[in-house]
Amino acid sequence: MRRLEKVLLEQGFGGKVMANSISTIKGLEQGRAKFAYDCAVAGSKIKKDKEYKSYVKKIPMLIKTNGLGETFAFVSSKKDSNENKAGYAYQLIYIQTAKWLMKDEKKLINLNENDDLIDKIISLDSIPYRAVTIETIAFFSWLTRFSDGLIKGEADNE
Repeated sequence: MRRLEKVLLEQGFGGKVMANSISTIKGLEQGRAKFAYDCAVAGSKIKKDKEYKSYVKKIPMLIKTNGLGETFAFVSSKKDSNENKAGYAYQLIYIQTAKWLMKDEKKLINLNENDDLIDKIISLDSIPYRAVTIETIAFFSWLTRFSDGLIKGEADNE
């Protein structure tokens, strides 16, 4: 028996508990991946798909540099309901992120259909704010991968 397994068994972490924890993590990751894939497919079908791809790639670094609240305030300021404009890609990203956080099984943020994402983010305490930030970056990690695969080329302004 390997040392780690022995220590885990001594501390009461039997194989069944470990297996359940691993399958829960795997299930969360698969759910995140499936939702991100569906989002990337939707992003690939809009007129400004290359802008969508570009913005999705930039958002994780914006979050790490400026914080979640400021990043989504920026995204909100750029969104546009006209699908012929680049701001439509920001609107789609904003909506998709809000829907993921609503759907997320961990329920890190109490977000309903009629709630404003930014309002909910900035009203979070420090620990839930960090947890939502980590979850959002994990979501964008999958979204970036799928967008890269589904959307060919780069935005004109790159």
